[in-house]
Amino acid sequence: MLFRILLLTASVLISGTGTAQQKQLPLIELSAGMHRIEAELAANSGSRQIGLMQRTAMAPQRGMLFVFPEVGSQCMWMRNTLIPLSVAFLDDRGRIINIEDMKPKSENTHCATKPARYALEMNIGWFRSRGLGAGSLILGIDKAPPGN
Repeated sequence: MLFRILLLTASVLISGTGTAQQKQLPLIELSAGMHRIEAELAANSGSRQIGLMQRTAMAPQRGMLFVFPEVGSQCMWMRNTLIPLSVAFLDDRGRIINIEDMKPKSENTHCATKPARYALEMNIGWFRSRGLGAGSLILGIDKAPPGN
């Protein structure tokens, strides 16, 4: 029995599709007004590609901050992502450019309407339920590492 558990754990870590590998991403604390956000950092190509794939749930205050190496035309999709998400595209200062709702397991692209430096994914409807939209400021972005 112990061998089966170890084998399963090893296969999850090797495949990169389980949450065990994803839990190792560093966290950054952000805020939107009085709302606190614990965001996992996806600041390199590998972590940005995996994103929130294969997750079955996410705590209400949790999210993922995608840090891109430069401001540009950023787009997201939901291949192998199992939970519905809202993505806010942010400029260099953390101001929301636009927010898009994304359906699970979809390859439809959702893009920033202007050049963006960051994308913040939260559970679907998180931004709307807190009255946040284009022009709202996400604080703490200045503590994010540069993307690579």
